[in-house]
Amino acid sequence: MTMELKLKEEQNLIRKTVRDFAEKRVRPIARELDAKALFPLETVKEIGRLGLLGMVVPKEYGGNLTDSISYCIAVEELARVDGSHALIMAAHNSLCTSHILLAGSDEQRKAYLPRLATGEFIGAWALTEPWSGSDASSMKSRAVKEGDEWVLNGTKNFCTNAPYADIIVVMAMTDPSLGSKGISAFAVGQNTAGLTIGKEEDKLGVRASATSEVILEDCRIPEEGLLGELNSGYRDTLKILDGGRISIGAMALGIAQGAFDEALRYSRERAQFSKPISSFQAVQFLLADMATQIEAARLLVYRAAYLKDAGLRYKKEASMAKLYASEAAMRITTKAIQIHGGYGFIKDYPVERMFRDAKLCEIGEGTSEIQRLVIAREIFGVD
Repeated sequence: MTMELKLKEEQNLIRKTVRDFAEKRVRPIARELDAKALFPLETVKEIGRLGLLGMVVPKEYGGNLTDSISYCIAVEELARVDGSHALIMAAHNSLCTSHILLAGSDEQRKAYLPRLATGEFIGAWALTEPWSGSDASSMKSRAVKEGDEWVLNGTKNFCTNAPYADIIVVMAMTDPSLGSKGISAFAVGQNTAGLTIGKEEDKLGVRASATSEVILEDCRIPEEGLLGELNSGYRDTLKILDGGRISIGAMALGIAQGAFDEALRYSRERAQFSKPISSFQAVQFLLADMATQIEAARLLVYRAAYLKDAGLRYKKEASMAKLYASEAAMRITTKAIQIHGGYGFIKDYPVERMFRDAKLCEIGEGTSEIQRLVIAREIFGVD
């Protein structure tokens, strides 16, 4: 297998377009959004108008389908300025929209994808529960068929975008006796009776992204709300997470790049002992390590994206990309703060926010420990 390392002209154009937007529209508001935990609805709608919320959607469904590396570049460039915007985009595209594209009927795709692609609809995805995180098969949410309706009951948490979502993909047990093989997926509209948005979390980082509970109390949806085959929800979920891990790797890569850029700029401007601190070998070595880890992370993320587009197996590579990029982002943002010294510890400088945002990448869509488990199973050929 060979992979072309030189980006295509259209991929470079996507980078330039998203970077320009992020610098002009997102950077000026990122600190205030973080401080006040404000969901950036206006700029999210602008992201939709740019076509970034339809990057996984084929043109036949009103989307702006691009290759996976281009998608990663877009996530990376948003994250370089603000992790919250990148997370909102990634959850919308990689989780909700991708699940409907993967498992939905043609009718479901026609009903939801055109609106999701333009940003008219915002999408969310509900898997995790207060009692089931990494062990998704222990979920307690239930879906029971009554006549021509499904009745859903349960509580989901840590649902990105949920308070502002128009459509939420919800996983629930339809046959508890089958364990994970008895999970199904459902498309639930925000205004459905019996669906309530619960507590919105006050988070360490990515604070401008909205994360909340989704509470289902005798939530009734028509039988055609079943997404995919009965009891195929967990199988489809694992496929969605493989792709989602690439986008979280891209998000971590962007945060790391943003922190490096800030640290490099500061090292050239900050003088100590009558010369810029960039002239000191100790600082140069920190920046050299940071730059090397960023390039390694970028290659892992882009390689996983390349394999996905080529139709090849990419589960191991997606987990490797997410694992390395997320842990590298934590190391790099830590070093960026160190280069800033005391100024890195205050909110006037964006590296403080980037440090907090990076931590989510080691947890969301499978913790680092789960990634190591997935990689080990792939190495040993264990299903």
